[in-house]
Amino acid sequence: MSLPSVPSSIAASPRLKQWIRIGPGQQITVYSGKVELGQGISTALAQIACEELGIAADQLVMVAGHTAYSPNEQYTAGSQSIEVGGAAIRCACAEARMLFMQAAARALGVVVDAMRAERGIFSCDETDRTTDYWSLADAVDLSIIISGQAPLRRRADFRVVGNSVARADLPAKLSGAAYIQDFALPQMLHARMLRGPHPSCRIDTVDLDQLKALDGVTHVVRSGQFLAIVGPNEAELVSALARAAKLVQWQRLTALCEQTEIEQLLVAMPCESAVVHAQGTPAPAVTALKARYSRPYLAHAAIGPSCALADPAGGRLKVWSHTQGVFFLRDQIARALGRDKQEVDVIHLPGAGCYGHNGADDVAFDAAFIAQSIGRAVRVQWMREDELSASPFGSAGVTEIEAGLDANGRICDWKLQVWSHSHIKRPGWGDGVNLLGAWAIEPPLAPSKSKDVPLPNGGGQRNSIALYDLPHQQVTYHFIEHSPLRVSSMRGLGAYLNTFAIESFFDELAAQINVDPIDFRLRHLGDPRARAVIEHVARISGWQSNMAGASGTGMGIGFGQYKNHAAYCAVVARVRVEEKIHVEKVWAVVDAGAVINPDGLINQIEGGIIQSMSWTLKEAVTWSDCAITSNTWDTYPILNFDEVPQVEVVLLDQPEQPSVGGGEAAAGPTAAALGNALAHALGLRARHLPLTAARLAQLIDQS
Repeated sequence: MSLPSVPSSIAASPRLKQWIRIGPGQQITVYSGKVELGQGISTALAQIACEELGIAADQLVMVAGHTAYSPNEQYTAGSQSIEVGGAAIRCACAEARMLFMQAAARALGVVVDAMRAERGIFSCDETDRTTDYWSLADAVDLSIIISGQAPLRRRADFRVVGNSVARADLPAKLSGAAYIQDFALPQMLHARMLRGPHPSCRIDTVDLDQLKALDGVTHVVRSGQFLAIVGPNEAELVSALARAAKLVQWQRLTALCEQTEIEQLLVAMPCESAVVHAQGTPAPAVTALKARYSRPYLAHAAIGPSCALADPAGGRLKVWSHTQGVFFLRDQIARALGRDKQEVDVIHLPGAGCYGHNGADDVAFDAAFIAQSIGRAVRVQWMREDELSASPFGSAGVTEIEAGLDANGRICDWKLQVWSHSHIKRPGWGDGVNLLGAWAIEPPLAPSKSKDVPLPNGGGQRNSIALYDLPHQQVTYHFIEHSPLRVSSMRGLGAYLNTFAIESFFDELAAQINVDPIDFRLRHLGDPRARAVIEHVARISGWQSNMAGASGTGMGIGFGQYKNHAAYCAVVARVRVEEKIHVEKVWAVVDAGAVINPDGLINQIEGGIIQSMSWTLKEAVTWSDCAITSNTWDTYPILNFDEVPQVEVVLLDQPEQPSVGGGEAAAGPTAAALGNALAHALGLRARHLPLTAARLAQLIDQS
């Protein structure tokens, strides 16, 4: 007999007590492995828990991202917190409600079907007696295996899910010390790292005695290439840092490859090529087009530099981090320090939003290694230069598309190629230790061999399969193992570039036959949900077919379904082009299935649009033959507050459909909408990001 299907996180942590605890007091604690990264997920998960348990928000305690208590749900990544973590919490809470309902029915002498739960109190019309979760705590065994057979509450009965609820994490963030950068431990010391201008630089010479003699420095920690100064006063330590840097000489690296245009750089690199998707048969074409698009290496560029704390007191190492994978980080720190993983706890605290693999895990290892070395609680915060040079970057990429049109103006052949590196090298990915400091200590630990995520989710090739109805598609991935820069996960992975390329190319094909871009998309699109988001965004933006262009102002559209199975998103942008691109307004329509918290999802889409605007218009990592040169805000500019346009987001709620990831859905469509709006405004096509003033000048000169 086959067992009932349960969510993947329940299968990995199958006991009810791993998810639910009755208490403290008149509250219920729900444990989650999905952490709050600024995406509002803690509020949405709490809504799901309250709905299924039949309790109110003030009766719930959420504990997330603590290796001593939380279930292991791997990474908080890929916009899967609701799709995966929410499904698990719903299943666990429904199981708890069912067991307590049964216990309540026995205690009250009534049938289970007559029971109801409100604010944790069980009652029914057959008696005026009541009971509650807390009175029945000893009557229910939470150590059982979750059956997966508990009935879920019907959507029609929901009171909380589907409604906008104020985010629980914001009051503290807006009024107090809610971030890890503000967290303090008793008697802790502060530390700053000394690293070269490129993460792989090696120490040539260092005067340790002079380092120790600097004002504000009480300890110097060195192991191999790992070097840090430590002291009790953070301000004094930062003042000492500039003097300390002069006491270290770094070996010049074997020269980095010369920085050139990304298209030239990547296509010339050694790669491993494979056809990753092939479907259908091409038909004869009367019109053909071929184009290449590219994106640069991108930095996370969080406003708050990475920070972590560690305390070795009592022989147990506790590490506080804004990591996205507490269990993976715990295991890698333990391995690098030669400790049993059960002797290490990693506890998540909110940090600056990153949406990918930034320096959070690396700085956590820095703190853990220093704390173990000196036997004291330590807080480590990176400097801005560390954040913009030592943390992993998002991989650059090149996408080439070649297509043919038949006599009826329909696509009859489609070939897409992608050149890129790995888009994931997080701790726990592969068999090595993916922590910067662990590669530096003596003896050094080896990183994992570079590999990428295969389809259907994909890494560099994510969203490389066009969602449109095409008679023939072929996708080839040219995986480039070695990169001149350290690369790993960044919001959307390869979907950002591939969606930009596909949607830009659709506009180019439409222009070839003088067809409106939206009409051209709809003639190749049968999916009713996909059509709905495109048609809706056309209506709210006031799109008019075949609008005249080349006037200095323009509108453009971009569309995608994240990972080809998550949220649908259509974006229209209106721009004005002068010496640079001014974005006047952005409209977005999103279908993410059943919506848990509309306001929270809208926040995510707005944030994705703004971040994508910054990538698309401004951001690019630069380097010389031996250093990362884009290591300040002057050399790595991001979108300013006064450049943020009005953003209008509409959600097409699908209450009977599963909830799917929406947080990363807007990045690619936004880039495409901006690129297409630029082409409409100028009559010139920009295929290589970012769309800076220099890029515009280059386009105009070449026209």
